[in-house]
Amino acid sequence: MLGNTAAVATVGVKDMKRAAEFYEKTLGLERIESMGDGAAAYKTGNAALFVYESQYAGTNKATAVTWDVGKDVDRLVQDLRRKGVQFEHYSLPDTRLDGDIHIAGDRRLAWLKDPDGNILALAGR
Repeated sequence: MLGNTAAVATVGVKDMKRAAEFYEKTLGLERIESMGDGAAAYKTGNAALFVYESQYAGTNKATAVTWDVGKDVDRLVQDLRRKGVQFEHYSLPDTRLDGDIHIAGDRRLAWLKDPDGNILALAGR
């Protein structure tokens, strides 16, 4: 039914101006559409990320968005760390932590939060 239809990740934020600074300048996403002062869509690969103001921003305790970045996990973590991003560290089964990167088998994962506490992830091999 929906298998051939593109999905859009959606993230609620408290302050769109602050979120735009993070998603555009820190993460380097390109805004492809503005919807007034309270919402925007960003290009991310062949998909989109919809960011909008919500009173429930940051209340999700699970990962909201994951980028599959292939072999670029380590480089991206370093680049984002230089921009002031702090990475989350989790105790996960069958996973060891090497700096800010979680290693699970051949998977390399890193988690960070946006300014409202939404959990974002980088995943690769």
